[in-house]
Amino acid sequence: MNELNQVKDWDIKLNVGYASDRGLKRELNEDSLIAAEPIFAVADGMGGHEAGEVASGICVRTLGESSIIGQHAPQFSAADLEELLRTADEQIRAETGGRAGTTLSGVVLVEESGMPYWLFFNVGDSRTYRLSQGRFGQISVDHSEVQELVDRGHITAAQAAGHPRRHVITRALGTGDDSEADYWLMPVEAGDRILICSDGLSTEVPEERIYALLGSVTDPQQAADALVQETLRCGARDNVTVVVVDAHGVDGDADLHTTAPRSNGAHDAEDSTLPGSDGNSTGTAVTEKEPR
Repeated sequence: MNELNQVKDWDIKLNVGYASDRGLKRELNEDSLIAAEPIFAVADGMGGHEAGEVASGICVRTLGESSIIGQHAPQFSAADLEELLRTADEQIRAETGGRAGTTLSGVVLVEESGMPYWLFFNVGDSRTYRLSQGRFGQISVDHSEVQELVDRGHITAAQAAGHPRRHVITRALGTGDDSEADYWLMPVEAGDRILICSDGLSTEVPEERIYALLGSVTDPQQAADALVQETLRCGARDNVTVVVVDAHGVDGDADLHTTAPRSNGAHDAEDSTLPGSDGNSTGTAVTEKEPR
């Protein structure tokens, strides 16, 4: 377990664990991660011939080396993050000629009205989950063809898991026509546990099992290791990367305030004021990951 510094004037302590494995079928691990307060994220590169590794690496380095986060945290905003992701998108395209791209999912600890909030963000089909006071659920919404079919009511979530187009994503950084991220702003609650993962976890391990491991393994590093080991036991046809973040010392609970771009499905928002909140999706496939 890595214990991070107490955050600003809030009496909050963040503990984090992370793990990554190339899996049992892939030659390279094209996932990258960042776990450095106040930002935590996973990027899943695609493109082959090491190009995916380059794309995901550029993405997390852009976040990690940003002076915007260092100078302005905890006042860091979605607009700041949008600027960083635009920079990462441009750098990936310049480095790879549009031949490679990456997903990105994660969270930044920020201040909103003097209170600590999670600023969640997502591009592609890597995922962010939240376990909070016994409630477990996915915060991010996949940018994929099958998710759009689910949102429209054409197929069920169970059917999406085995759909032949399940590997096709509709947004990514560094490639395609749409690299816009979605954002959600939610108050930090006592005992929050955040899980960020590449789809190497979510496509192999059922959510019920993910929830069981997160709820039973107290130490975040041990929880991250357990999730990766469970993925390997399930076949690990893809790279798998997980970051687990625990928040301790939260004083009370703020009223829930979420901000998300979509106007349908289980992730409806009360407001849509953050960048990328128009609710539109091009419906155009960015890329198809190598079938597993």
